[in-house]
Amino acid sequence: MKRTLVILSVVSVLVAAGASWFIYQTLVASPPRPGAPAQATAQPSVQTVNGETVVVVGADVQRASHIDVAPLTAVSIQPENTAYATVIDLQPLFDLRNRLAAARADYSTLRVQAGNSNAQYERSHVLFEDDRNVSQKSLQDARAVMQADQAKLQSADAAQGGLNATMRQQFGEVLTAAAMAPASDLFQRLLAGRAVVLRVTLPAAYNGTAPARITVDAPDGHPVAAQILSASPQGDPAVQGNPYFYATGRALPVGTRTAAHMPASNRSASALVIPETAVIWYGGQPWTYVRTAPDRFTRRYVPASSPGDQGFVVTSGFQAGDEVVIHGPQLLLSEELRPQGIATACKDPPECDD
Repeated sequence: MKRTLVILSVVSVLVAAGASWFIYQTLVASPPRPGAPAQATAQPSVQTVNGETVVVVGADVQRASHIDVAPLTAVSIQPENTAYATVIDLQPLFDLRNRLAAARADYSTLRVQAGNSNAQYERSHVLFEDDRNVSQKSLQDARAVMQADQAKLQSADAAQGGLNATMRQQFGEVLTAAAMAPASDLFQRLLAGRAVVLRVTLPAAYNGTAPARITVDAPDGHPVAAQILSASPQGDPAVQGNPYFYATGRALPVGTRTAAHMPASNRSASALVIPETAVIWYGGQPWTYVRTAPDRFTRRYVPASSPGDQGFVVTSGFQAGDEVVIHGPQLLLSEELRPQGIATACKDPPECDD
């Protein structure tokens, strides 16, 4: 009996040892099965390589965060020059037009009056010569009235010419002609506020004649087409160059200073277009992230003057084939700016209760 108990004890110890070994091999020492998910995913990190800040993001995190990239391709663009443009106040033109119209009406009235007084003097002169049928005083009075009316007519003509010259000196030939034409469509649109006039100062180094059509930047950022009217007799005191008048069919606030864009040549040039979805703003400047390795991203400045119809057009700082982040650049910026060396997860769960 005693021997049987010893045997059972030894068997129990061996069974317990075998079970412990099986549990250890299964849960601890056994390697993960092929295709099994990893217990932990490498978190993004920030490094400095050759003076550049690099955000390191693993492939799994990229997929989970929906970070996508697209290569840059070269496109053909039309080079352009930029000029300064100012929306001018047309109220002086309207006032001069009204004064000139009144002066023309006065001139017409005085011309008729001078014609009548001249005819009256001629009749009096004939009667006086015909055996003094009128007195000499009546003839002298008729002459005085005629001379006064002629003086008034000359004064009205001078006033009309002065107003006309003032209008041409301030607004040029085209606007002056439009203001005085009874059925001018341009002047009616200007008077109704459906069109405005801009003084565009072309650079002194601009070669060739002023372009017939240009575009200007509206306050909301959208381009507005403008058509040339004539050379501007007056320039902008703040800008040196060759001033021209352009009319646009969109109402813009008077005094607005903006940029005008005009073609520089007939030949096109090659450039790269960065999609707007790839551009983020930081520090008041546009940036984009470029994937330099499968798990590495670098933030680069976008040297574009203004966004175009397709995106931000750049001619330097990037190369065709560069992969820019089109989805998720803000996540990379947040990771880059996040303070490093600070734990983001609690390693000892009991202490997380505090």
